[in-house]
Amino acid sequence: MFRRSSAGATDGKAQGSQGAQTPEAPAKSRPAAEAAKGRPTPKRSAAEANRYRTPTGATTSGRGPAKAPDPRRKLTAEEKDRVREERNKELRAMRRGEEWALGPRDRGPAKKLARDYVDAHRRPMEFYMYALIVLVIALVAGKSNSALNAGMQYFLLAIIAVIAVDAYLLRRSVIRLVGQRLPKESTRGLAFYAIMRGLQLRRFRTPSPRLKPGDEF
Repeated sequence: MFRRSSAGATDGKAQGSQGAQTPEAPAKSRPAAEAAKGRPTPKRSAAEANRYRTPTGATTSGRGPAKAPDPRRKLTAEEKDRVREERNKELRAMRRGEEWALGPRDRGPAKKLARDYVDAHRRPMEFYMYALIVLVIALVAGKSNSALNAGMQYFLLAIIAVIAVDAYLLRRSVIRLVGQRLPKESTRGLAFYAIMRGLQLRRFRTPSPRLKPGDEF
């Protein structure tokens, strides 16, 4: 009898000890800072990176180039005004012909010399836009006049011939000039660049002309 009761007591103790061990430990609670903010605390590297932020939203560590701005970040009104002012300043510098503000198409001493040569001379190709305006008006006004239409076709062919000859002469002059003054500079694409500038109306040329027709350079 005593053996059976002692065995039962022993089994009860074992079951009690096992029952005490079976309940799982409660899950870890979130840190107080994370629970208060509703988001995890940022790492130290991310927090330091946010300390160096440019007006355009780019971040930099202070030891290298600025990182790309976050497209999801909205600029404030003050930052927008500052960015707009910087763009206007760069545009004005580009129109003045300052080297740092020019695009790859306009950079280099050879391109600058070609611009000055074109701007310092009056060329027939410079007036082709006015001739085209006259041609369009004549074609619209004389739709029923076959003789006028035929004359305008010859006029158009004459414009094309004048532009072709003038472009050839301009190409030869620019290549020779750059070869004399800047012999170490490449002339690749320079003739096309000068011709396209010559075809533009003087007031719409970018960078703006530094010289007037007849000026020496």
